[in-house]
Amino acid sequence: MSGETPDADTYALRTYDLPIIDAPTLNYTPPMPQSYRPRIALIGAGGIASAHLDAYRKAGFDIAAICNRTLTKAEALRAEFFPNAVATDNYDDLLNDTSIAVFDITPHPDVRFGMIEKALAAGKHVLSQKPFVTDLDAGETMIKLARENGVRLAVNQNGRWAPHMAYMREAVRTGLIGEVTSSHAHMHWDHSWIARTPFNDIHDLILYDFGVHWFDFMSSLLGDRMQTVFATQARAKDQSAKPPLLSQTLIQFEGGQSSLVFDGSVKHGALDSSFIGGTKGSLYSVGKDLNAQSVTLTTERGEARPELVGTWFNDGFAGTMGELLSAIEENREPNNGASGNLQSLALTFAAIKSAHTGAPIEIGTIRALP
Repeated sequence: MSGETPDADTYALRTYDLPIIDAPTLNYTPPMPQSYRPRIALIGAGGIASAHLDAYRKAGFDIAAICNRTLTKAEALRAEFFPNAVATDNYDDLLNDTSIAVFDITPHPDVRFGMIEKALAAGKHVLSQKPFVTDLDAGETMIKLARENGVRLAVNQNGRWAPHMAYMREAVRTGLIGEVTSSHAHMHWDHSWIARTPFNDIHDLILYDFGVHWFDFMSSLLGDRMQTVFATQARAKDQSAKPPLLSQTLIQFEGGQSSLVFDGSVKHGALDSSFIGGTKGSLYSVGKDLNAQSVTLTTERGEARPELVGTWFNDGFAGTMGELLSAIEENREPNNGASGNLQSLALTFAAIKSAHTGAPIEIGTIRALP
């Protein structure tokens, strides 16, 4: 053999402590419009609506109406969060109210599609609950309709403004770690609570409803570089919930690799971690749950540990609406726009198809939820 012989420390992959340096200041907190404060209607009073309204109240948004087919639920949310709002069970009345410019539409996808279509046709800007659609072609139709009516259509991928995800994404966007060569996320937590809820009837729950946040995160990092995905699902031995609570996903992308692990049956010792490796540095976050995360940015200069502010719940919800309002004010496409979200859904659909078939799937070839 020619060349230098590695010493024992090199063989052992031994690393050395780096100096602690000041963390760069990044614009990762929920965006807010400068002066645009339109009247907003919240459509749907289900379980997630409280998180929306709590975030909007803190952000100072103007919630003019709360609509639900069961009027008493809309009235209860109005009393708790926005006493001056109108509570109604008549969606069409809100469509005809020209003083309301933005609709936050939260019901399930099977009824949400028609609501979004009507709102866009009526000239309303729309924030859609995730997942945006269950069919990519239908999503493209909605995007075209928004464009034809001169309005913005965004998706409530609130994980994008979880402080740790937002900081890491912004660090990647600004080039602090160079080109991404690896991205990995591991979630180990107890998801057995779903056994007592309607979520228990969603077979692909972990990949479809929960994992979509991380698929969206990976898509926001990797974009068109993503190529194929391979996924598996399994039931934990002691789980009571009907859907498989264990899943793992491998994503092949040009010049790198990515993985996600979801262990949804860990009753003790919960852990949530993410790692992003790049040509000039790396990012690592770790914590016991979605809200309590610490981030380390490492480059040749040293290690930076930013003091993050905010929490995923409920600041992430302020971020999705704040970004939509900022985009309307600045006449641009929102960063959580529906067009970009279709890429996240293409990854999600392909992962579910892979879990069903046991084969790797080219991202973009599965056009609808399997």
